[in-house]
Amino acid sequence: MTPEIKPFKIRDVEINPPLVLSPMAGVTDVSFRRLLKRRGGVGLSVSEFISVEGLTRNNPKSKRQMRFYEDERPFAVQIFGGQPERMCMAAEMAQEVGADILDVNCGCPAPKVVKHGGGSGLLKDHCRLAEILKSIKKVITIPLTVKIRAGFYDHTINAVDTAKLAEDCGVEHIALHGRTKEQGYRGFANWDLVRQVKEAVRVPVSGSGDVTTIEGAFARFRETACDGVLIGRGAMANPWIFRQIEDAMHGRPILEPTLADKRAILHEYFDMLREDMPETPAINRMKQLAGQFTRGLQGGALFRTSIYHSHTVEEVLDRIEEYFEAIESGRPYYGEAGAPIVEAPELDSCEALTTS
Repeated sequence: MTPEIKPFKIRDVEINPPLVLSPMAGVTDVSFRRLLKRRGGVGLSVSEFISVEGLTRNNPKSKRQMRFYEDERPFAVQIFGGQPERMCMAAEMAQEVGADILDVNCGCPAPKVVKHGGGSGLLKDHCRLAEILKSIKKVITIPLTVKIRAGFYDHTINAVDTAKLAEDCGVEHIALHGRTKEQGYRGFANWDLVRQVKEAVRVPVSGSGDVTTIEGAFARFRETACDGVLIGRGAMANPWIFRQIEDAMHGRPILEPTLADKRAILHEYFDMLREDMPETPAINRMKQLAGQFTRGLQGGALFRTSIYHSHTVEEVLDRIEEYFEAIESGRPYYGEAGAPIVEAPELDSCEALTTS
């Protein structure tokens, strides 16, 4: 690897390469994580962010979100909530299922999360955050980490103070998304704050926000001296991005997926989904990935439209074959001629949309 980019450890858990698949609600389920892990280059996988209210009240969906396979390790479970008692209960549950790391979400800007004191709501209540972190440290033995934002309001940037508090409470890795809660996902992430946090604490620090290319990842490592980089939405558009960055780190030829690779990955993902869930939810998840994955491809908008209008497994498979057969042979792809174009929604990392 290049001198400035090397593996790092969260206590005794090695993150190699130093690239993290960022948690995304409704996206980074077990199927998506395994799909990305098989492509290569993912140093740490993280669950969807999981409600402690659901976990501790035996909500089946919340419990399913903690499932993982051995080949996903190292694996972190990320939880969110505002009540110390329930956060502790959920942390113990995550440790019991075998997670390597317990991560606390202090960054989600979704109003339904913040109004209950969770997510980025903790950025403006450091007393509550400290109580949660100290309480969790007492009940688990696996490493505790946090994901934070620049601050709650644009005029109250407090990432450095939040990071110092977290370190003092025993947190062993800090991931920073360089936008405020008020900013949501608008504008650009402030990576200079990642540099400031890295300089202010002794634990490993990773940065998050707007990394969608090899060059972008290298620039963030170089400019901030951060230990790791998180990638979320960029991985939906390009499932090979982790592998490509790792190739570049080691000076290897960079993998360029062929049309056959892109067709195959859609089939592979759909197969995984159908193994993991009933037909209708699997089709809806497939629509979501197909919409993100085909951005920029020839006829991609027409393909997305035909996929969105599919209602059975057979229809989805037929649409995939029709699309790739057309573009591989150089023929124009017309999709559903005359149908209004369906654009893939822009997804954020903690309140991603699912197709209904």
